[in-house]
Amino acid sequence: MFYYVVSAYLKYNLFLIAAAVIPAVFLMIKVYRSDRLEKESPGLLWSLTLAGILSALIALVSERILGSVLGAIVRNKQLYQILLYFVVVACSEEGAKYFLLKRRTWNSWEFNCQYDGVVYAVFVSLGFALWENISYVLHYGFSTALVRAVTAIPGHSCFGVFMGVFYGMARRSENIGQHEAARLYRVLSVLVPVLLHGAYDYIATLGNSTWIFLCFIAAIFVLAYCLVIRMSKADRYISGKRR
Repeated sequence: MFYYVVSAYLKYNLFLIAAAVIPAVFLMIKVYRSDRLEKESPGLLWSLTLAGILSALIALVSERILGSVLGAIVRNKQLYQILLYFVVVACSEEGAKYFLLKRRTWNSWEFNCQYDGVVYAVFVSLGFALWENISYVLHYGFSTALVRAVTAIPGHSCFGVFMGVFYGMARRSENIGQHEAARLYRVLSVLVPVLLHGAYDYIATLGNSTWIFLCFIAAIFVLAYCLVIRMSKADRYISGKRR
């Protein structure tokens, strides 16, 4: 009897984990296949996924600390929500992703094509989303997996696309000696995802905003998808070093 109870419990949890993982893996494969010039090594992509998981843990700690400080000093509810979603949550999560992304790939010999920046950033972002999704689904069940499959997973992948587009442009600018442009693109690779992420969370909490929220997700998803196609087709080598 105990075996059947435990077996059923384990099967259910494995089902939930699969439901949480599959959407992220699907998007990873899509972005990976769009890399026309040189496919990235499995070892690098795996390390970026792990970096995304680590960034989720870093962001969790940062959000707890900054959220407590914010709650102690800000009393206005509207201001609190704006600062919470745009500064505490968005900056913690996108900042942690970018920090580990840059640390792992900026000086990598494999970073020799502009589209590589998109691949790297999306894998980090989806590693983050994968871990976050598993946590939510194990706590709240399969219905959460369905909701997050069409909201949070595409959201994080879109944030990763925007981060990666500017990140790849920053690496190219650095390689050709345009250091001021490279710094600007690095700032944009964090700032744009932070603004989008903050808007995503803020809109999601507004009353009677379901359609606005879904339209926002659809808009950034379509834009991110178009960027992936365009950047893939226009990809170029940004370094003289090739494998």
